[in-house]
Amino acid sequence: MVMKQLLTFITLLCFCFSLSGQNENLSGSVVFDGEPYIAINPNNSQHMVAVWQGYKFLNLIVIKTKVTFNAGQTWSTKVDIPHTNPDFQSADPSLAFDNSGHVFLSYIDYQTSIDSGYVYVRKSTDGGLSWGNPVQVISAHSDPGKYPVDRPWITVDRSGGPTNGNVYITTMHPSVFGYLPPPYHPYFIASTNNGTSFNPWRYLDTTNWLTGNSIQQPMPSSCVAGDGTLYSVYPSYVPGQNPFPQFVLASSTDGGNSFAYNTLFAGIVSANDNLSKKGYLLRSNPSDVNHLAFFYLDAPNGDIDVYMRESFNKGANWSSAIRINDDPIANDRMQDLVWADFDTDGDLVVSWRDRRNGSDSTYSASTEIWGAVRWKDSTSFSPNFQIADALAAHDTILEGAGNDFMCIKLNEDTLNAVWGDTRNGKLTVWFQRMGLDGTLISVQQLSSENVPDVSLFPNPSANIIQLHGHQILKAEIYSQEGKKVMSTINNQASNTIEMDIRSLANGLYVIQISTKDGMVSKKLIKE
Repeated sequence: MVMKQLLTFITLLCFCFSLSGQNENLSGSVVFDGEPYIAINPNNSQHMVAVWQGYKFLNLIVIKTKVTFNAGQTWSTKVDIPHTNPDFQSADPSLAFDNSGHVFLSYIDYQTSIDSGYVYVRKSTDGGLSWGNPVQVISAHSDPGKYPVDRPWITVDRSGGPTNGNVYITTMHPSVFGYLPPPYHPYFIASTNNGTSFNPWRYLDTTNWLTGNSIQQPMPSSCVAGDGTLYSVYPSYVPGQNPFPQFVLASSTDGGNSFAYNTLFAGIVSANDNLSKKGYLLRSNPSDVNHLAFFYLDAPNGDIDVYMRESFNKGANWSSAIRINDDPIANDRMQDLVWADFDTDGDLVVSWRDRRNGSDSTYSASTEIWGAVRWKDSTSFSPNFQIADALAAHDTILEGAGNDFMCIKLNEDTLNAVWGDTRNGKLTVWFQRMGLDGTLISVQQLSSENVPDVSLFPNPSANIIQLHGHQILKAEIYSQEGKKVMSTINNQASNTIEMDIRSLANGLYVIQISTKDGMVSKKLIKE
């Protein structure tokens, strides 16, 4: 149960997501890592958490996380999220921070034999170095016979208003369990106590705004505006409601207790390749509570391109379609795998998987990751720029639903991107940080699990701590808010260093240790 591909219904419409289990290459040592996601602490742009899913021996597919406290220069030891049942596997991770610097992880733990499955949320209060117990959001049997546990997305309200701290989850029906009888619905679940528990689920669609009987997997895409208004988009096709297929915008000003509805746009969205990943995305502009942007794929010129529609009055009215990729129109080159993010001051970056340097418009053409930026004071997008530093040849592992994904976060004119590609002959997760002026800051294979072995003791400690490892270069201590409170440099790169922490207030800290072999982060308790 992973990011799904859009399939066609009534010959011309593509709103319906297909689901299959993640490919598992268990016969050899080359195993995939996929579906990466990244989140940035709103209080500290140097602090990021990344998550993805991958194979673990005897554990099938697990969720894996890493943390950086220095803007991606180095990353912490990988953490594997344990299954709630030894027969389960996990999928569909996404992340979100709240205003306090706590980070929430949403994912699925499930069994494909139809009997079990849950959406869970775990909360981390130490910046993602460890995770609390799983909180159940919805069960496969919450809506009997519908199994509403596919592709959960998490959104957290950081508006500072009455609904600040609310955690929102949306889900949909899966296809891994086979055909499900209509009608179909998107699902919505809210937590009003900062993720401690979740309220009863509800259908996101409603009378006169139903998804209908044709779209088996109506995936919602959600965001929260700066004034706390919650927005969610889902597909619909009910001829009695609208003669055309449509995307419906649901909005709530009371934390999801009630919703208002209107049509984002109606019309046929065409597609010419069933393997392409046609997910859509809704984003709000942090600097303008009236500004929403919707990103999707369409092929009015014969091959799939990246499009955007936007509203400047809270979704009441929407612009016509804006084509974002600037390769020649109708050049027989398909784009897919779209993602986007606003900066806090209103700059907008859109990214996608691009085939302009591939051989044709088929899904199997070689690909790169490209992007475009629209500055806050501009009305048009910049020329497209290349994000990935290599052309990745196609691998058949990508043809399984969900075996590729990307996510970007924009902060202070710096783009942070994670994606999966097969440049080295297997599906691995890459992280890249670059300035929007084209400056490449770093590129890393994020799914690499090679980390230095460093010990810290005593821990807890009241005064002196010792670090032991191979050629330690420096150590930095951070508060829970992400502020650096102490550091030391080891010019001799010896294997042991000491730090006097008596001046620190009692509490929980993160110590980041850099060695010749890499970086590792550990929790430190001052008592």
